[in-house]
Amino acid sequence: MTRATPRSVLVTGGNRGIGLAVARRFAAAGDLVTVTYRGEKPPGDEKFLSVQCDVTDSQQVDQAFKEAESAHGPVTVLVANAGATQDRLLVRMSEADFTSVIDTNLTGAFRVAQRAVRGMIRERHGRIVLISSTTALHGAPGQTNYAAAKAGLVGFARSLTQELGPRDITCNVVAPGLTETDMTRALTEEQRQELLRQTPAGRPGHPDEVADAVAFLAGAGYVRGAVIPVDGGAGLGH
Repeated sequence: MTRATPRSVLVTGGNRGIGLAVARRFAAAGDLVTVTYRGEKPPGDEKFLSVQCDVTDSQQVDQAFKEAESAHGPVTVLVANAGATQDRLLVRMSEADFTSVIDTNLTGAFRVAQRAVRGMIRERHGRIVLISSTTALHGAPGQTNYAAAKAGLVGFARSLTQELGPRDITCNVVAPGLTETDMTRALTEEQRQELLRQTPAGRPGHPDEVADAVAFLAGAGYVRGAVIPVDGGAGLGH
């Protein structure tokens, strides 16, 4: 269904996987979409604006918003999806392994949300969706850094929800489980089978199924500070 009044949407890490599926969903609905990417550009035939941006750099974040605002108007929907992993057991994890993952996944979300909220307050309207992970809810060996960063997004969203109060600005979290992306394709077959064993659906999710939840939250005005798992039942709602 095409939207009568297009919104200005910005998706970080929108060049592949979940981010690309989310961007396509909004574009198909008639929204004006900007995606950021750090390395590989999105496919050239996509119907959205692509801006190179590393979310660990505040100046690049500000420039990405300026380009989105210039092309599409004030950003009223933000999807903070950009992420990174450096998986290692804690005893072998360097401080750089830990802090780099926190900087991209958690502090990166802070940077883009802070920049977005300024304009949303002026517009008196906004929707922020943070892409977390079910790893944040039940943990995973070798991912103390990633789980900590993704869990931090939950507290961030709920605190921001209270700060925004009666304004028509929402902040929610989507927590995907095992999903067919480049990140999960890097798993060993043993790891993959163990995750599938824990998933009542008996299969991995598709990025489009995560996009379903994001699209819902981008239109839901009375859902605030929520965490929606999209994990085939692996967490049984948690």
